[in-house]
Amino acid sequence: QVQLVESGGGSVQAGGSLRLSCAASGGTFSYAAMGWFRQGPGKEREFVALISRGGDSTTYADSVKGRFAISKDNAKNTVYLQMNSLKPEDTAVYYCAASAYSTSTNYKFYGNWGQGTQVTVSS
Repeated sequence: QVQLVESGGGSVQAGGSLRLSCAASGGTFSYAAMGWFRQGPGKEREFVALISRGGDSTTYADSVKGRFAISKDNAKNTVYLQMNSLKPEDTAVYYCAASAYSTSTNYKFYGNWGQGTQVTVSS
């Protein structure tokens, strides 16, 4: 099975920026959508952003719209999440995931997950 590995997390002050990367490796990778999700302390996993396989369609959660941008580099089998104007409420473990058949924002449609990367935003 293809492995997804996230990187780029860290600690920043409010208003700062981070870029997360999600690299796929280990075989032929076919998917309908790649998504970023996050889970904050004591919270349920929530959708952040997704990009379709062709890259022509992106969707964002309202809470990050205008601040975050998802993109991908097919040659590198990597998906990125550029996060700007970070807020303390963005603090969470961020996961990338792949959906084989769906472009849903529901995490239950994503069967392949990375291990997560911690993002901490201080005020």
